[in-house]
Amino acid sequence: MAHMGKRLAAAQKSVDRTQRYPLVDALRLLLDCPGPKFDETVEMAVRLGVDPRQADQNVRGTVLPHGTGKSVRIAVFAKGEKEREAREAGADVVGGEELVKKISEEGWLEFDKAVATPDMMGLVGRIGKVLGPRGLMPNPKVGTVTFDVAKAVNELKAGKVEYRVDKAGIVHVPIGKRSFGIERLTANAGALLASLVKAKPAAAKGNYMVSVAVSATMGPGIKVDPLAARTLAA
Repeated sequence: MAHMGKRLAAAQKSVDRTQRYPLVDALRLLLDCPGPKFDETVEMAVRLGVDPRQADQNVRGTVLPHGTGKSVRIAVFAKGEKEREAREAGADVVGGEELVKKISEEGWLEFDKAVATPDMMGLVGRIGKVLGPRGLMPNPKVGTVTFDVAKAVNELKAGKVEYRVDKAGIVHVPIGKRSFGIERLTANAGALLASLVKAKPAAAKGNYMVSVAVSATMGPGIKVDPLAARTLAA
C-alpha cells in the first residue's frame, strides 16, 4: 500500500467525505488545506446526466473569465493578411501548407491550441486524424475557426478553456491555480457551471447536474452541493 504523507493525511482529515459543501465553502476548504511547495492547479469535475454516446447529448463549450494560470502555445493556420494579424496577436507559430506538412510528415505538435481561418479548413482537414484525437482540431463551435484570428489568439492567451464531456459523462476543467485566491476561483467555477447549464442538451432528461467536486493537484476531492452550485450559476 502506498504511504500517505503527513501533508496529504492532514488535508484528508479536514474534509468530510460525506458532506456536500456550498461551492464557496468547498473552495475555501481547499485553500485552507496544507499544500505542497508548488502552485497547484485547481480542477472542477462535474458529472452530467447525459449519454455522451448520443450525438444530441454531447456537451462542449468554452469558459473562464480569469484563465487557468497556464501559458498556452498557439498555432494558427492562416495566410496573407490574417497570417500577419495572428503573428501580431502573439501566436507562437503561423503557417499554411508548410505547417500542415510539418505536422503530417514530421509529427510536429509543439502547441496546445490551434486556430484556423475558414478558408484554411480544407487544408487542415488533411491532418484531422492527427489533431482530432489530441483535442487540437480547430472548431467553429468554440471559436477557433474564425477570420477574427487576433481575437481568438488573445482569448486563448488570456486563458480561455475548451471543455467537452467525456465518455463517462464527466466534464473535467482546470479553474485556476491555488494562488488565484477565493474570488477568482469562485468566478471561474461559477462561469463554468453557468456555461454547463446553458449548454444543457434538449435531449437530456432527468437530473442534469448529478455531482460536482473540486480538487487541487495533490489534494483530496471535495464534494460540492449541485443544487447550491446551480443556484450560484443562475
